[in-house]
Amino acid sequence: MVRFLSEDKLKGFEKYKYNSVDTSLLSNYVMHPFWNWCVQFCPVWVAPNLLTFMGFLLTVLNFLLFSYYDYGFYALTGDNATKGRIPPWVWAASAVNLFVAYTLDGIDGKQARRTGTSGPLGELFDHGLDSYSAVLIPTCLYSIFGRDEVSPLRFFFVIWNIFINFYLTHWEKYNTGVMFLPWGYDFTMLGSCVLLLVTSATGPEAWHVPLPGGLTPGIVFEFVLYFSAIITSQTVILWNIYKSYRDGTGKMRSFTEAIRPLVPLVAFLALSTAWAVYSPNNIIELGPRLFYVLTGTIFSNINCRLIVSQMSDTRCEALNELLVPYAVVVAVALCRPVSASTELMMLAGLCVASSLAHIYYGTKVVQEMCEHFKIECFHIKPKIK
Repeated sequence: MVRFLSEDKLKGFEKYKYNSVDTSLLSNYVMHPFWNWCVQFCPVWVAPNLLTFMGFLLTVLNFLLFSYYDYGFYALTGDNATKGRIPPWVWAASAVNLFVAYTLDGIDGKQARRTGTSGPLGELFDHGLDSYSAVLIPTCLYSIFGRDEVSPLRFFFVIWNIFINFYLTHWEKYNTGVMFLPWGYDFTMLGSCVLLLVTSATGPEAWHVPLPGGLTPGIVFEFVLYFSAIITSQTVILWNIYKSYRDGTGKMRSFTEAIRPLVPLVAFLALSTAWAVYSPNNIIELGPRLFYVLTGTIFSNINCRLIVSQMSDTRCEALNELLVPYAVVVAVALCRPVSASTELMMLAGLCVASSLAHIYYGTKVVQEMCEHFKIECFHIKPKIK
């Protein structure tokens, strides 16, 4: 059987201690008090990882709902504008699901401390599933704007902006040893819930009105995401890493070792961008949802491997195995004349294969962690008196 956690990684997990800094006013003065109140109603026999997984399943449910009602993001565009309309209850239900998922994500750690089950598996499980949600949640929000406001290619880069910010946070911890929780996360989650609720009451037409200066809500949406990422995330991350080297408080890795985790991410960004931009059949227009899911799946795998290295304080991998078949498919699609249907089948096949490989990886890592620490993922073992 293939093992993904070597002995040095497992020993590193044994020494791991969670270290984070949260300076968000919204998080400290609004959300944490709310989560402290919520966790009181959670039975002590409920495992924290079960809360995490339930929250993730709610984001999957939202994704499946929107996939059914607006698979091609045509809700307000083209021939599907009438027959592909999303019912108001879907917007409302997705808002509730997202808020509950956000709340469960906020109380899982508190439940772990409350039940005395805190450990590295909980953090790895939480952040690993969050990395998968990084594609599921934004893709649902895309249906608010649709193709008439934001093209599939433009939204592809919106998703990559989210991926980069998420990844850089863990890259920051890989070099500093501290998880600096970004301000944007809480605002984004609550803002998304409000956006979905308003859409359920007014309909998505409210977000398609022309704005002064020839702007559209879609353009404003993109600008806010990019600008907020630069101001509240990327510059702060670079500053924190610089400060850790200046003060000697971080891992003090050499430059090449410090940037090593960026290699697979940059390689994947280059490959996926080349396919999206230069596809002879414009694959991103043919199957945007499949393309986003595939991109998010491989990103999550790259990110999970960084989290494992970061938490176990071991050297990060410079090559992700899933990039090999991905690169082969991209090369075939770009260098050989294939039909649109063939390229779409290649995309679908790669999406299924990558998803199965990533789920296998995640399942095996959790199993190996449970075996090593003699715990169960979704069950709290009774303490021996």
